Amino acid sequence: MDGALALDRRERWVDTVPSMAPAHPSGHAERARRRRPRRAHSTRRAAILLALGVVFLVVVLLAAFSSGPSTPLRTAQVGGSSRPAAGPPRPDVVALQGSPPNQLRIQLPVEQRNVTAIGYSAGDEGTLPLQPLGRQGNEGLFARAAHRIFGGGSGGLVWYQLGGDQGPSTAALDVGAAPGTDVYSPVDGTVVGLTPYVLDGQQYGSRIDIEPSDSPSVVVSLTRLQPDPSLTVGVQLSAGTSKVGNLIDLSGVEKQALASYTQDGGNHVTLQIRPTATLPLR
Repeated sequence: MDGALALDRRERWVDTVPSMAPAHPSGHAERARRRRPRRAHSTRRAAILLALGVVFLVVVLLAAFSSGPSTPLRTAQVGGSSRPAAGPPRPDVVALQGSPPNQLRIQLPVEQRNVTAIGYSAGDEGTLPLQPLGRQGNEGLFARAAHRIFGGGSGGLVWYQLGGDQGPSTAALDVGAAPGTDVYSPVDGTVVGLTPYVLDGQQYGSRIDIEPSDSPSVVVSLTRLQPDPSLTVGVQLSAGTSKVGNLIDLSGVEKQALASYTQDGGNHVTLQIRPTATLPLR
């Protein structure tokens, strides 16, 4: 009887003891376990992005400082006793103005061997912007790198941005050459004006205005040259073959920006384009 009573008490005690829940990791441990793969993924992604950034920087630097392709237009190395080469230039379009189908093509007005440098600057009031052909020789580091990587800004001519604070930054085209160099018409057209070119109240040659045959709504003006004696208003000109004058030495009159890129005083002929409607009546 006593044994049965003891057994009954033992069974009841077992029934009253709460059963233990199965072991599970705590919530904090579970979150930590899930966080570890995310951290590893973020670390790998950051490492990949850093590696790509380093590679891109190396490519940019190599592209920026590597030498460019050779150019067929070799600028003149001006010496003290050198004489300009005689004869007209080869057909070589250096700039465009306007949009197709009435786009004006500007040919090099100086024989290639006589060219010391080509520059663009802001033009006079009312002048129109030109579209330079070739590549800018003094463009910024990142622009140069972008052109090397993605293309553009290349070509046979090298030109320099000279600045200026009036009008479009590429409205005036300066083609450098030694004084006395023959200058030829940059377009097919008709001489419509010969007027004095004045600096500080002093005349230095003439401004030659040419109306292009294909673009009668604009006038191409050339300055810093002595006009050819045979040149008169109404004369018909052919691009690259009709001589219009000789370049004047103005190095003693003003500091010329093109001198920063030449081995002489930076003498040059300047070309600008204006709408016909803005020209004074003659």
